[in-house]
Amino acid sequence: MTAGPVRDLTTFAAALRHRGMTITPDQVSDMARSLALVDLASRDQVYAALRCMAITDPAHRVTYDEEFHRFFGGFHPFAATAEQHSSLTATTSPSKPLFQSLNEATLDETDSEAGASAVESIASRDFADLDEEELAEARRLVLSMLWQPSDVRTRRWAREKRGNRPDMRRTLHNAVGPEGDLMTIRMRRRTLRQRPLIIIADISGSMDRYAEMFLVFAHAARQRLRHVEAFTFSTHLTRITEDLKRRNAVDALARMSSTVSDWSGGTKIGEAIGDWNKVWSRRMARGGPVVMVLSDGWDCGDAALLSVEMAGLSRSVHSVLWLNPLAARSDYRPATRGMQAVLPYVDHLLPAASVNDLRGVVRLLESSVGVN
Repeated sequence: MTAGPVRDLTTFAAALRHRGMTITPDQVSDMARSLALVDLASRDQVYAALRCMAITDPAHRVTYDEEFHRFFGGFHPFAATAEQHSSLTATTSPSKPLFQSLNEATLDETDSEAGASAVESIASRDFADLDEEELAEARRLVLSMLWQPSDVRTRRWAREKRGNRPDMRRTLHNAVGPEGDLMTIRMRRRTLRQRPLIIIADISGSMDRYAEMFLVFAHAARQRLRHVEAFTFSTHLTRITEDLKRRNAVDALARMSSTVSDWSGGTKIGEAIGDWNKVWSRRMARGGPVVMVLSDGWDCGDAALLSVEMAGLSRSVHSVLWLNPLAARSDYRPATRGMQAVLPYVDHLLPAASVNDLRGVVRLLESSVGVN
């Protein structure tokens, strides 16, 4: 990118900061890279590309719109010749997305293209019934969800002037010396923290459409919560936590496509849960995590093994949430042998077939699941 556009972009970022938006140097760098993916002569494409990188809080959308239109007005300072644009694109090639229908433009479309009623209609519909344009809007809704998880009390105590329990050790220690004649009672309280979240997603053939959306949901969780671990499974378990750390959802899913090798395969839930119990439980079960499993329960493995491994999982964590897309149907009955094997060890069986279903999962994480 030439010096002029870089200078204009930096000035624009400073204007957004002045209006109260948090624009980090990494975001400015991402904004610059996003311009390699669009037509620099198209004002609408530049608007959408920069908006994807700049907005991390839905409350800032109006501020961004006002500053963009005020800053750029009726002209486009990023306009470049075709030769310059080709050179820029060649030096910054985008990652190949995991799902062909998923790209930067579809992750954050403007709300003006669909009214509020149309958006809410999409939020209530089954992912399997949406076309590609509607799926793009559903992804945007999932990525823009607000998360306010409950804090839980730990066993550790911290000094606190207005705590709810006397700290007798510090009180007696301070009683020795010049201040001993007038004893001051020191107080303490239990420290608070977020409960860790562990996500285990079924990516077998029967879960294709739902697994894609749930991995977008997992990326949103990883960006908003402090302690998230994520895994996928079909024929074997794969850890994808490092992939989800990438701020951009498209980059994260593209990285995941090379990490995971068993997309759309068979389903061996018992073996996958067993791998987690043997390899990961000791290091990740500390702190009483919530485990969230996404699967329709169609299992090709040994049902007895699945029952044993689910019992072990349930004993090592605070609670188990099982998200089944089929549970959203009014006539659903958990009659498959996989679901019959896991139900005794599941604290909450939840539907996961729409944006509203995933919103319900977030509300549950914000309430009863987060309480000791």
